[in-house]
Amino acid sequence: MAAVTAGSGAGSGPASSLEATGGSTGGSGWRRPHGPLQRYYGPSTTEAAEAAPDPADINGPHFDPEVFMTKVRSECPLGQLLAREAALGREIRALDSDMQTLLYENYNKFISATDTIRKMKMDFRHMEAEMDDLAANMAAISASSARISAALQDRHRRGAQLAGVQVLLRKLQTLVEVPGRLRCWAGTEPARALRCHARARAVLRHYRHLPSFRTIEDESHAIMADLAQRLRTRLRCETLDPKELTECVEMLLQLEEPAEELSEEFLNQAGARLEAELAALEAELPVADPSDTGTTPPPPASDILDFVDRGSSAFVGTLCQLASSYRVLFSEDTGRLEPFTATLAARYFTLLERRLALEHGLGDTSLLVRALDRFHRRLRALLELLPTGADTAAALVARAARERVSRYLHALQTFFLGCLGDVRQALAAPRPSGKEGPSLPDLLATLAASVLGQLKAVLAYVHLFTARDVAFASLPYFKGEFCVTAVREGLVVAFVRSLCRTARGFADGPAERGAPAAPPALLLLLARLCLDYENSTISYILTLTDEQFPPQDSGLAVTLAPVLCAEARAAAQRLLDHYVQVQGAAVAQMLRKSVETRDWLGTVEPRNVRAVMKRVVEDITAIDVQVGQLFEEGVRRAQSSDSSRRAFSVYSSSRAPGRYAPSYTPSAPMDTHLLSNIQKLFSERIDIFSPVEFNKVSVLTGIIKISLKTLLECVRLRTLGRFGLQQVQVDGHYLQLYLWRFASDERVVQGLLDEVAASATHRCLDPVPMEHSVVELICERG
Repeated sequence: MAAVTAGSGAGSGPASSLEATGGSTGGSGWRRPHGPLQRYYGPSTTEAAEAAPDPADINGPHFDPEVFMTKVRSECPLGQLLAREAALGREIRALDSDMQTLLYENYNKFISATDTIRKMKMDFRHMEAEMDDLAANMAAISASSARISAALQDRHRRGAQLAGVQVLLRKLQTLVEVPGRLRCWAGTEPARALRCHARARAVLRHYRHLPSFRTIEDESHAIMADLAQRLRTRLRCETLDPKELTECVEMLLQLEEPAEELSEEFLNQAGARLEAELAALEAELPVADPSDTGTTPPPPASDILDFVDRGSSAFVGTLCQLASSYRVLFSEDTGRLEPFTATLAARYFTLLERRLALEHGLGDTSLLVRALDRFHRRLRALLELLPTGADTAAALVARAARERVSRYLHALQTFFLGCLGDVRQALAAPRPSGKEGPSLPDLLATLAASVLGQLKAVLAYVHLFTARDVAFASLPYFKGEFCVTAVREGLVVAFVRSLCRTARGFADGPAERGAPAAPPALLLLLARLCLDYENSTISYILTLTDEQFPPQDSGLAVTLAPVLCAEARAAAQRLLDHYVQVQGAAVAQMLRKSVETRDWLGTVEPRNVRAVMKRVVEDITAIDVQVGQLFEEGVRRAQSSDSSRRAFSVYSSSRAPGRYAPSYTPSAPMDTHLLSNIQKLFSERIDIFSPVEFNKVSVLTGIIKISLKTLLECVRLRTLGRFGLQQVQVDGHYLQLYLWRFASDERVVQGLLDEVAASATHRCLDPVPMEHSVVELICERG
């Protein structure tokens, strides 16, 4: 008991875990009756598959006694071993009890099962006997079935012979009824009559040697001949739609009428129908008066898309339907179809071209593109019948596109002229006192932005002709020649050249054309515009055009950007040169009148600067401000420190006044000319009308040179007295004080004024100059 007590008191170890799964429990007295049996027979297959193989598990399928005993001996103490021995004894006794109970409970079932098996064996023997009888009966039934099958086959053969006789009788009855049916259907349902006659014709021909069949055949032929006559009359006298015409000709062919005559009548009838369609289209076009070529025809009643839709649905659809029917009906004779189709298609193309010519305005380009696209798509079916018309149709679409592009070019040119008109109006508009008008940079920016924006809009409209969803855009013309010749060269390059040509036209002889001279500010603005085109705008426009209309290696010659830039620069140069000439001529005109209208011999001693010289300085200053708004300052040659105070004398700056004063007398004129000529040999030659550079200093220098050269030439034509010479001396010194700062080189101004002084001295009867201090005083006071 002590061992048992000690074993039961152990709290851990495998023996205790195994004890917990035993069939008996302590002192409660309850036990599971089938637990040990279940453990004896082992777990189920599913449980065995799920459990891991453990040889030490006494209830597992992989139990190994040796392994179990070795593990117990090595792990359990003596007390647990004794307890485990007692537990195993109890389990063995419980198992024996369960076996006896199970045997008692199932004994009666074992006895009943034995009786049942015995009865089943007896029943099986009876079933074997019955199966033998059944096999004998089946053999007898098979013999009877064979006899019945033979009888049925004989009956079926006789039934088939009877059915054949009945079918033959029905066919004979149908043949007898053929004339009556043909007579009944010929007037109301000719197609049904033809089908009936077609079914009976072969049989009647085969048995025509029999009198009864020959009579039926002759009567049928007479009925069908009458039907053919009625069909021909209908074909010649009525206007049939394509479906009725096809059915009529098809029935005549089935009646074995001559195909040659039918093809001619088919084309005549189809031609009349198509001529009516073309006449309806032509009625929508205005009638051109050949005697009055100067007036514009009235606009059409409908737009181009409606016209193309009606032409495509009416004429093209009817022509395709009739041509397809002709090919089906007369497959062996198509020689007439192509010239027939070509003639009508040519007339349709002519009408469409006349309608396209009425699109004088720009209107909605998308509408024109949709119309041409629909025309091209609907024409594909016709081109399958008329391959030679593909080139004509493509040429028609190309001409329409080129015409629209040329109108866009004209619109751009007109728009540019309108913008120039607005600029001229803004420049010439009267200004209220105290309010300044738009500046030249603002006018230039507005003009450039308006022209460039309009050009971009035109390119967007023209790009509709090459959109991906447009069918005719896949034509080779629109992939190469249209992009290069029509758009890049015919529109963009042509417009840039037209712009330069129009701008240059303001400088190239407006007087010869009787047009009013352009204001100088407009010349300056256009020169700046052309220069901007040369610097950036032309390159941008050409790049934009090449991106939207790629030439795709068409091999066509294109105008390069440097060529256009050179033309724009030449136009800018011509405009700027003309601006200098115009402004120089305006200043020179004042100087000329001031010289020509003055009495230089009888003038009084000068006390102030003449007003015209002040006006010249004011005008030059205004021109300087105007040019400075659009052009850069430029580079000036380094000035001397006393430029504003340099003495101006009637003698050349290269000689002292005291040394040569005695020679400037009327008694020795040859010496004076000699000294002047010698001076010119060693002085730098001044080119008066040389091209100016694109900067303010160069422009002002050119204007000053023209003005002073005019003053020089006018002085050379006058005879001066002493006071006249002194007035020239005062005026020249005043101009020297103010004009040197506008020129690129003060020596240009000084040299020309020296020549003016020298010429005045040469033309003076009493060359006595004024004291320099007095001249300075007068100029400062003036």
